[in-house]
Amino acid sequence: MNDLDLIIAAAREAGELALGARESGLTIWSKEGGSPVTDADLAVDTLLRTELRAERPDYGWLSEETADDPARLATGRQFVVDPIDGTVAFMKGKPWFAVSIAVVEDGQPIAAVVHAPALDETYAATLQGPATLNGAPIAPSATEALEGAAMLGDAKMFAHPAWREPWPTMRIETRNSIAYRACLVAAGAFDAAVALSPKSEWDVAAADLICQRAGAALSDHKGRPYAYNRPVPQVPSLVCANRALAPLILNRVGHIELP
Repeated sequence: MNDLDLIIAAAREAGELALGARESGLTIWSKEGGSPVTDADLAVDTLLRTELRAERPDYGWLSEETADDPARLATGRQFVVDPIDGTVAFMKGKPWFAVSIAVVEDGQPIAAVVHAPALDETYAATLQGPATLNGAPIAPSATEALEGAAMLGDAKMFAHPAWREPWPTMRIETRNSIAYRACLVAAGAFDAAVALSPKSEWDVAAADLICQRAGAALSDHKGRPYAYNRPVPQVPSLVCANRALAPLILNRVGHIELP
């Protein structure tokens, strides 16, 4: 079984586990730093780690819910995993959460799946061929102006008075899962997504490849591409958009120096 088929099958099994756990009732607590986690997050992580590493024992492992092992830095390929991206939506019974799995080689994703089990949506890609949603090729929107664009992000951030130039009127919505936000842009359901706060590699690795193969742009707020399997697996921000809107957004946010 090739890497893509392997991670798609694992993501779907993980999604069924997550939905079943939510139906049965979740145990919820706060991690160090205050973000919520559930027993389902850990169960899904265990399932994925067990099954994927059994098939690819030489691959490194980087996951939100597994203590980081620096041994991954010396491996040729790595699984980069968010067992349940969008835990808050998951906890609240909303559908906007996803299982995100990427295979990374030489710092870049080479196979990727973002599976939203409550919506029965499976986004996938490899370095060859198109990005797909449930097997059908996807592409970003053709929107060329920010005025009236469909944006995923924080409405309060866009309305903040400190911007050098006020943002035009846009349709702004939120989705908890970062990976799912980027896939919605890749598939043309939204025109762009902006998050001016740090994200982890597991939030964006799979979506990065899906966006690349779909023809969408994904970078940090200064337009810099991401690299993965780094000692500190974090990126400073996220800008995801179709190719026409990406430079317009980067022109507005690129001057910001984030902590």
